[in-house]
Amino acid sequence: MAYTFLIVWLLWPYCAFANVEKVIFLAPAADNLPQDASIDNLFLTRLSEQYPSVRTHINASFPSTDFPKGIESWFLLEGLRPGRRYELRICWLATQPTSFWLYTHSLDHAFATPNLLASLSDYAYARHAQLGSEDSRSLLQRKAEASTSDVGSTFLFLQVLAAADYFSLNQTIMEVVPPVAVDIILDPYILNVLPQSLAPTGLYLLVIAVGAWFN
Repeated sequence: MAYTFLIVWLLWPYCAFANVEKVIFLAPAADNLPQDASIDNLFLTRLSEQYPSVRTHINASFPSTDFPKGIESWFLLEGLRPGRRYELRICWLATQPTSFWLYTHSLDHAFATPNLLASLSDYAYARHAQLGSEDSRSLLQRKAEASTSDVGSTFLFLQVLAAADYFSLNQTIMEVVPPVAVDIILDPYILNVLPQSLAPTGLYLLVIAVGAWFN
């Protein structure tokens, strides 16, 4: 009984978020970011192994004919190790019922697909209008350092679609969906088998299992 209680207690932090959506992907072949300011000028929030999480707000809308999955937001996943498996999670509170869809795109695919390029451009224009100079500097401070590894590094765009999933008698929030508070987490896999965030729990469970075997 004590072992069961301890296992549940160890796993509890990973169940703390009310809602989680995720996408698992393999990083593509090595591909350096453009050296000019074209990517920086998109004003995308960056995630990398150096800066694996961010707490932010994402705009959402009710599904419509033009936007069946709600409003699109874009992020930059950089400093990825080619061939490594990653898990990207987005977590939000149950008090803001929302449906999320997550997609990753290479630079070539995003720029060669008209609807993706248009969406990315629209988002970048909106960011330019919303963010001040201090916000821009904060985004650049999250820039991953250049890889010194022999295998190099690569990057992907993350496309997030958010659709409000609730009904309320409050006419205000039915007409204007408030931004959704989210945590976005980039979690690399160890040996492409186990998410890095679960390594401590896996180690504890292994110790418990070994202890139980010899008792």
